[in-house]
Amino acid sequence: MAAVDRAAPAHGAGGFALMQAAGAAVARAIRARFRPARTLVLAGPGNNGGDGYVVARLLEAAGWDVAVAALAPPRPDGDAARAAAAWHGPMRPCTAESVARAGLVVDALFGAGLSGELPAEAVALLRAARAPLVAVDVPSGIDGATGAVLGHAAPAALTVTFGRLKPGHLLLPARDLCGELVLADIGLPPAALAAVSPRAFRNAPGLWRLPPRGAEQNKFSHGHVTVPGGARMPGAARLAARAARRAGAGLVTLAGETADTATLFRLEEPGLMVAGPDPAALLEDPRRNSWVIGPGLPPEHATLLLLRQVVEAGRAVVADGGALTAAAGQPHLLAGASILTPHAGEFAKVFGAPGRDRLAAARLAAAATGAVVVLKGSDSIIAAPDGRVAINGDAPAALATAGSGDVLAGTAGALLAQHMPPFEAACAACWLHARAGALALRRQGAAQGSGVPLLAEDVLQDLGAAWIAAEAG
Repeated sequence: MAAVDRAAPAHGAGGFALMQAAGAAVARAIRARFRPARTLVLAGPGNNGGDGYVVARLLEAAGWDVAVAALAPPRPDGDAARAAAAWHGPMRPCTAESVARAGLVVDALFGAGLSGELPAEAVALLRAARAPLVAVDVPSGIDGATGAVLGHAAPAALTVTFGRLKPGHLLLPARDLCGELVLADIGLPPAALAAVSPRAFRNAPGLWRLPPRGAEQNKFSHGHVTVPGGARMPGAARLAARAARRAGAGLVTLAGETADTATLFRLEEPGLMVAGPDPAALLEDPRRNSWVIGPGLPPEHATLLLLRQVVEAGRAVVADGGALTAAAGQPHLLAGASILTPHAGEFAKVFGAPGRDRLAAARLAAAATGAVVVLKGSDSIIAAPDGRVAINGDAPAALATAGSGDVLAGTAGALLAQHMPPFEAACAACWLHARAGALALRRQGAAQGSGVPLLAEDVLQDLGAAWIAAEAG
């Protein structure tokens, strides 16, 4: 977005005109959600502060009681200085006392481009707020590129941003500090937007399309997923296999690590196929085109050996659970897999701690292995080896339950079996998984942000409804 802002004047939209449009968008959003109140606009020295002066002028014109408190004067001769010169209303001391007396606070101190920690003076101001806070672009103190908090950030009731979302709007912890998020069209020239090739996306239908299912197709057209299952945790493989069936795989086989495990698997759902203790022998059938390796398997060399055999046979592989842990500190052992699905702990074991910039860490991990990496969480990051990333920013926290990751792995395996490319398959699997979780909560009469727990089995029940929602989207 910084590049778009720089390109906009060459395409007929000057910075001052965009500042007027941004301020107008914030003022509209405020008037639509709040009753007139004693409003204090906290203005920083940059363009974010310039937006704040416009907000103040427009709210005052609408009859609101508005004042501005400037953290620092605008930089001379810039667009913000012009906006400040057009403000003829009251100025208040930039103190905690001024903030505490306000009935509404507009945070126009620092925008998404803040690079260092929030200055101590700004921290003191934000901590003094007793009234709802409206953030211009992002709450001050948020790194718009990573979603990290730079020292301190106060939670906003409303955040208004412009043109396109920034990663920080979708990534934790910033996501939970933005409150209601409004994306406003401020007239950025299409040519300026087109001049920047996006590499980061909000995950949603349209970024990918689910596999078509025509009347001329048969079960073999939809691929065959094989899920090796271990004797110690057979339930994980069972959940992955059930998910693969519900996500459209034509056939699904559970391959038992031992004869006893295979016997247990034969008590599974009637539509599941079961194989005995030598899953590698199943590679002789070329129709077994997708494998989910790791759910419930031990983190041992044998698991990695199986993964290598499957990769070298040219099959698509989702590596999860035991396969990831077995490669701790040795990510090259996962090369050739199509999709890796680590949670934060597994990611740290394989690749090292992701640090503050999880987008960059996921991209590096994908480049190092040649696989699409899904860094799982309530804000899952899907990174491709070519640098594309998608953020799945709205998964219910209730999905943090045992077996939920196995359902995700099985869903991804089914989409690979249906010949979706790995990046699109991983994105679609994350979206379906999150939507199924939300639908499961709704079916139980619970709000998405409620504390009602989910079981992985609950998510399975709603994968079909999530598929319908994806096609509609």
